[in-house]
Amino acid sequence: MNSVLPTTVPIAQDDWDQHWRDFTDSAEQNPAQLHRQRIACALLKQYGCADAAKILDIGSGQGDFARVLNGVFPNAQLAGLELSATGVQLAKHKVPSGLFLQRDLLAPNGNPGELKHWAQFATCCEVLEHLDDPILLLKNTSAYLAPGCVLVVTVPGGPRSEFDRHIGHREHFTPAKLRTVLEASGFQVEQATTAGFPFFNLYRMAVILRGKRLVSDVQSDSKGPSSWLARTVMAAFRPLFRLNINRSPFGWQTVAVARWPGPKA
Repeated sequence: MNSVLPTTVPIAQDDWDQHWRDFTDSAEQNPAQLHRQRIACALLKQYGCADAAKILDIGSGQGDFARVLNGVFPNAQLAGLELSATGVQLAKHKVPSGLFLQRDLLAPNGNPGELKHWAQFATCCEVLEHLDDPILLLKNTSAYLAPGCVLVVTVPGGPRSEFDRHIGHREHFTPAKLRTVLEASGFQVEQATTAGFPFFNLYRMAVILRGKRLVSDVQSDSKGPSSWLARTVMAAFRPLFRLNINRSPFGWQTVAVARWPGPKA
């Protein structure tokens, strides 16, 4: 994921190298992450993504989604942009055939290099909620996108938990808010909706109820009973997430598909 340091009180969890050292294991097991990945892959297919496509993962983190994309589209060319060096290293290990670059997409005058106007399809999953200025990131990302590129975005909706705040969530999005951000960034929005009812919501409620204790429960070096319980709960929800109703107005997962029309003349 990419993030930006706020201008007032620093948030330590914006240190994404430390984030991936602390939470890599729990992120891999998180049923909510798997749910979002399935939704994003289905939307990519719906909008014409095929094996020969060029796919860019914006905020590629530790490479979990890139690994999924590599399995679903085995002949596609994959690239990822990530703020943290730790995330880039982990992603290269998981998908050796992909191209993963350390990039601060909030910095001015970024140079896309060989990836200029490259991507035919792009994903941006669970990134924008970490940013003070998501519009700036999306505008800077456009230099990597080919005209007509289809972008799939997921962001959390519903209330924020203490864990969300700990890892630097600035806000959660409604479909209307996400549409506004995308359009202000120059994208043409094809759809913006919610997903995940009812089991995503129930899972999120369990996270909210656990409060600050969840932070220590899911850290990579945690081995206590509470850590075991957290991983058991995640495993129990995993099959239930396949029963979620997508495009339900009650879901707490927000999803959008947008198209980059190309730079203005």
